[in-house]
Amino acid sequence: MPAAIHVENLNFSFGEGELKRQVLNAVNLTLLQGEIVILTGPSGSGKTTLLTLIGALRVAQEGSISIFGRELVKAREAELNAVRLHTGYIFQQHNLLAGLTAQQNVEMALELRPELSSAARKNAARQILEQVGLGDRRNYKPAQLSGGQKQRVSIARALVAKPHMVLADEPTASLDKASGMEAVEILKTLAREQGSTILLVTHDYRILDIADRVVELEDGQIRAHAFGAGQEQDTIAP
Repeated sequence: MPAAIHVENLNFSFGEGELKRQVLNAVNLTLLQGEIVILTGPSGSGKTTLLTLIGALRVAQEGSISIFGRELVKAREAELNAVRLHTGYIFQQHNLLAGLTAQQNVEMALELRPELSSAARKNAARQILEQVGLGDRRNYKPAQLSGGQKQRVSIARALVAKPHMVLADEPTASLDKASGMEAVEILKTLAREQGSTILLVTHDYRILDIADRVVELEDGQIRAHAFGAGQEQDTIAP
């Protein structure tokens, strides 16, 4: 399978001079197309920073980040926007707009697709909400939904445009065990159907079995890779 994400010798720091703090140090990581990889590690190890760099939400200046052949390090805004357009983002806090219904929140992800008519956007949002089990909650606003239901709306929003890549940052942190497992299983099933590549940051060791591979980041460096469920259990050098 071709590489979807290829990170090579990536360095990233916050601040300058005496306040400069190295967050990522010579990170190397490759995800194949359609692969599900979980990124773990202690708080402050650089997981979210790496995720946002891969998702073109921050710009790195040293090393290389190639997303489906597009180089992001020192990239122009047009290149960054091209990657963002084909990326689905899922966050811990859902980030749903309180004044919009579940359907309207999902439809927003299609607003940058001018080739789609209003009717096509509504139909796509309705279909994916049915797929995540919320067909009967389409017209509910976030305050009327449980935590697990809100996260399913955010999953639907991330996947409705059939993105090449899905980036999830602690998607189960605010959910109980049952709701968290349900959310990530839905994410896995839909992403498999669409052929999306998934990179998921988590501290939740209950969900490691959904991954093809688990990668550990510590002190800004990749320390180890482990195979997920259904594969040979082993730990290999980065």
